[in-house]
Amino acid sequence: MNLNQLLDNVTSVAITGHVHPDGDCVGSCLGLYNYLKENFPVSVDVYLESFAEPFLFMNGALNVQTKENEQKVYELCFALDCGDEDRIGAGKVAFQTAKKTVCIDHHATNRGYADENLICPEMSATSEVLARIMDNEKISKQTAECLYTGIVHDTGVFQYSNVSPDTLRIAADLLEKGVNASSIISKTFMEKTYKQNRILGFALSNSILFMDGKCIFSIVRETDMKRFEINPIDLEGIVAHMRDTTGVECAIFLYQTNAEEFKVSLRSKEIIDVGKVAVYFGGGGHARAAGCTLNGSARDMVNNIARLIEVQLKEQEK
Repeated sequence: MNLNQLLDNVTSVAITGHVHPDGDCVGSCLGLYNYLKENFPVSVDVYLESFAEPFLFMNGALNVQTKENEQKVYELCFALDCGDEDRIGAGKVAFQTAKKTVCIDHHATNRGYADENLICPEMSATSEVLARIMDNEKISKQTAECLYTGIVHDTGVFQYSNVSPDTLRIAADLLEKGVNASSIISKTFMEKTYKQNRILGFALSNSILFMDGKCIFSIVRETDMKRFEINPIDLEGIVAHMRDTTGVECAIFLYQTNAEEFKVSLRSKEIIDVGKVAVYFGGGGHARAAGCTLNGSARDMVNNIARLIEVQLKEQEK
C-alpha cells in the first residue's frame, strides 16, 4: 500500500479504530494522525471512544473526538486495528459515508471490509504495519512514540509469539527517533492504578482452574465493577495475568456489560487457537489473543467455550 498514492489530491481524512481502544489502536491512530499532519496538506480528524489516561501523553491525543459531526463527509477514512466493520467505535459514520475507505490491520480474522485493505496477520501490531509503509525518514519523534507504544502493547513488551526479528528492527528504528522506551513501557504498560490492582487481585483470587489445570477462567460482574468503582478500561491486562499461571494453556476472562451480556477475552500460550474459538461465537482476533461478546449465563458461556478448547486439546494429543 502506498500512502502517497492514497492521499493524492485528498484534503480531508478521518481516522478511526475499534471499540474499547487499546494501546495498539490508540498508538496506530495517533501515529498515522501525526504522520499525515506532518507530511501531507490534509485536514485530519481522529475518532475514538474514551481510552486509558496513560495514553494521553501521545501527541494529538487531546484532539481525539468521541462524538461525530454526522454532516461532515470525508474524502478518505482509515479504519485501523479493527478486524470487523461492526467493531468500529466512534467514527463509524465517518467510515460509512467517506468517499473512499481504507482498512489497515493485523487481525487474522479480518476479511477486508474497506475499499482498500492491508491486512498483515503475520505482523505483531497494526502500528508495525504502519511503520513499514511509512517513509522512515519522515517519521518524527511524535509519530515514533505512538507507533512504539502500539507495538509495546500488542507484543506484551516484546514477549509474545507474534514478535519477529523484523518487529525488533522496526522498534529499533523508532527508538532512533528519540523515543523514551523505558518511560513508555513503565507509564503505559507496567503502572496500574490502585483500583486496577484491586480488581486484578479480585479476578485472580476468584479464578478457577479446570481441565486438569490447563485452563483458567474468571468472571467480573456489574456488581463487582460498582463495588470497586471501575470501568472496562480498568480490566485491561487481567486475562494476560491469568494466562501466565504455571501449567495453564488457555485463559478465559468475562466481564458483564449488560443484564445478560458479557465481553469475553481469550488468551493462550502455544496450542489453542483462540481466534477460531472467538470466530465461532461471532468475535475475532489472533491465534493467541481474541475475544467476543456473548449473551446468557456466564457459566454456560464458559462451558461452551471450554468444549471448543477441549476439542483442540484432544486433536493436539493425537
